Amino acid sequence: MSKVNVGMIGCGGIAMGKHLPSLAKIQEAQVVAFFDISHDRAQEAKNKFGTPDARTYNDVYELLRDPGVHVVHICTPNDTHAELSIAAMEHGKHVLCEKPMAKTAVDAQRMLEVSERTGKKLSIAYQNRFRADSRWLHEACRAGDLGEIYMAKAHATRRRAVPTWGVFLDLEKQGGGPLIDIGTHALDLALWFMDNYEPKVVLGSSYRKLAEQGSRANMWGPWDPSKFTVEDSAFAMITMKNGATVWLESSWALNISDPDEAKVTLCGTKAGADMRKGLHVNGEEHGLLYNREVQMSGYAGWGGSVPDDASEQEARAWINAILNDQSPVVTAKQGLVVQQILEAVYESSNKGQAISFV
Repeated sequence: MSKVNVGMIGCGGIAMGKHLPSLAKIQEAQVVAFFDISHDRAQEAKNKFGTPDARTYNDVYELLRDPGVHVVHICTPNDTHAELSIAAMEHGKHVLCEKPMAKTAVDAQRMLEVSERTGKKLSIAYQNRFRADSRWLHEACRAGDLGEIYMAKAHATRRRAVPTWGVFLDLEKQGGGPLIDIGTHALDLALWFMDNYEPKVVLGSSYRKLAEQGSRANMWGPWDPSKFTVEDSAFAMITMKNGATVWLESSWALNISDPDEAKVTLCGTKAGADMRKGLHVNGEEHGLLYNREVQMSGYAGWGGSVPDDASEQEARAWINAILNDQSPVVTAKQGLVVQQILEAVYESSNKGQAISFV
């Protein structure tokens, strides 16, 4: 196989703004099939990013039956991720599914089982792993530069940036709000840096303190409180089986003066790292404390030389995994653990007690 033929399922903002522009930069990939519940959106995507003979489909299962499609990217609401991913793999397609992996952990588990049974690759679109600072810090962690990482903070906080388009505020379709939307990115980074996927106990709280108020200062315009059926903030303490602790904070609308998202703070036995205002590494050396800023200029990482565009790096790594029959950078097993922890945060909040994994 010299070219990977991609089918795009869902042609909304995330497909048009991230997946399709990234694939267009990759010589070994071509988008040959498009589906969206809006035929006009699918046609627009085909006209802009498709091959000359690309096709649009009114039925997603017709696209999945197309033998000319090798891979599908699923960019649809969370409640459809499992159904579409499973159907795609059953039809012989590899799947890159937008985050989160699924609406529920049970669905995510089903996706993993089908991937293992069919031998089809399944990856979750956590593009923040592919930022230059993330790649550098991951390499440093794997090299042991921080020692044993026993505490991490996963940051995903906004001040007034509630997404008011699509179905982001719909609990039935999404399964949650900022925790499952942006908290998932920060948690994925923390676990990846720590190389720790064995949670023991989760204690979480979720809030709807600002959802009912509305806000004229919101970045994407005022939201309708009657349609805001998910949380506006969620927080958790996650204890891992080896004793490490992860603090997770997520919010679309928080009264905070220093918001940041998809960033992680790490504390290890040899050194610490903080990504929030540039990447800094701190520790003790020659009897003195140090705090160094890591300059990202010119860093390619992983032996690559492509520009530092996280979405493009993600797409390149995914296509390379298909062509070279390698494991994706983001594995389905890792995505499942993230999903299980997110669900435990919601369950802990609803029950008012910690949720145990053992």
